[in-house]
Amino acid sequence: MDRVKKMVSERPVVIFSKTSCCMSHTIKTLFCDFGVNPSVHELDEVPRGRDIEQALSRLGCTPSVPAVFISGELVGGANEVMSLHLNRSLIPMLKKAGALWARLSGLQSYISKRGEEEKDN
Repeated sequence: MDRVKKMVSERPVVIFSKTSCCMSHTIKTLFCDFGVNPSVHELDEVPRGRDIEQALSRLGCTPSVPAVFISGELVGGANEVMSLHLNRSLIPMLKKAGALWARLSGLQSYISKRGEEEKDN
């Protein structure tokens, strides 16, 4: 568990994933589309990946992948990340963590404008 805590403290966004997991791929793509450069640990490729997976389970990650940490704090898996995204809480979290590139401001304006258009319809 100490190893996981050390890993998640090293970067603003850390994702534990498996190369064969479609939900892991979806979450990694979402963050990359925002311009976030997460630290990704593929548990089926790293040494002691099984030990890390067990530690994630003990921290409450069920299923164990994808497991997303922002600013060293467990956000959760795909469901939690997508819920944050849909209720517009994810981008502010990423900004606060210093994980977004400057180009996001234009994307955020587009997303906000699009959301307002959808409300009007």
